Amino acid sequence: MRRQLGAVIGDPELLHTEITMNTTFGGDLELESIEFVALADRLRTEFGERVNFVAFLAEKNVDDMVSLTVGDVVRYVATRLQEGGKIAREQQAGG
Repeated sequence: MRRQLGAVIGDPELLHTEITMNTTFGGDLELESIEFVALADRLRTEFGERVNFVAFLAEKNVDDMVSLTVGDVVRYVATRLQEGGKIAREQQAGG
């Protein structure tokens, strides 16, 4: 997640930005909507179709978006990857 965030916010090594699970996208990182789109693209490139960040964001209201944390996104990605792995194992077992 650090690598994707660093590229999106223009600090590739995140040398000037402290990132924790509680870091907010709106208040701390001040991400604009276009940066959310860039992050979505990077997540899809890295993790594939299972991680549909755009769909995840579409379920959020404005207040949720402002308070969205790095931890929220990490948990979303981890859950989607775990679910994808479970589906793949089930398909292999059935096939």
